Amino acid sequence: MTARRHASEWAPVGTAWFQGLFDDAALFPPGNAAMADAVERHLAWKASAQAAYVGAFVCADARWPELVKHLPTASRIKASVTVPGGMDGLSAAVAAASHTPKATLVAVEVPLLRGQRVAALTTQLDRELPAHTTGYVEVPVSEVDHALCRSLALTRHHLKLRTGGTTATAFPTENELAAAMGNAIRNRLSFKLTAGLHHAVRHRDPVTGFEHHGFLNVLLATSAALANSPTSSVASILADRNPASVAEAFRRLDVETTHSVRRQFESFGTCSIDEPLDDLTALGLIEETRP
Repeated sequence: MTARRHASEWAPVGTAWFQGLFDDAALFPPGNAAMADAVERHLAWKASAQAAYVGAFVCADARWPELVKHLPTASRIKASVTVPGGMDGLSAAVAAASHTPKATLVAVEVPLLRGQRVAALTTQLDRELPAHTTGYVEVPVSEVDHALCRSLALTRHHLKLRTGGTTATAFPTENELAAAMGNAIRNRLSFKLTAGLHHAVRHRDPVTGFEHHGFLNVLLATSAALANSPTSSVASILADRNPASVAEAFRRLDVETTHSVRRQFESFGTCSIDEPLDDLTALGLIEETRP
């Protein structure tokens, strides 16, 4: 973001566009926050005027006991547990995370590992997850085809896509992401994203040189895909790196499309809540407040 617009130049858009959009992944790279600091900051956000924008607290299954230790008794935070070991670690992770009064398990994020079938994983998710808990099946962007999305859409579980990481190859191109999103949206399969999306608009990181997608670009691209725009047009939206044009296009979205767009693109994990909210404030899309 190179140009700052004062919030008074435009009226902020409705809160519903960003409600629960930012899952708090402060524990994960590149943030790598200490558990005590991450919990304290999350609780501060949830007690602030910006609470509506903050989604679940994301914690790896191996660190769940540490999370419980640092949570106040009456916190009742909404938590999402990642299970990097896949199906083999699912049962133990869900059992541990489902039996504490300090947190509500709202989601479980589990990768579809090589050689595993979607049907086998979703069957296990059906068996293990409480009714109020959503399963997110993480699939490499390059493997998200129509058949996979159709199979997953027939279940109550959703898709997770990784949009960044610690290497350049972890970041899908705009064409790759547009194709995966298109397959999900054509099948009305809800999805969440993770990694590399902590800024509103597409940009190149000046330190790493990595190309990052922007979460406003993704919201716009979701709207376009829902309107049956071709994949090339969706990719062009994802490629736009001009903050002014992206914000202007976002303001032109019909508020009546909010529900349909957010039903598809549910949230994304970000190691920083400050950065995406700072960007939205700079673009005049939300009011400036701090916890």
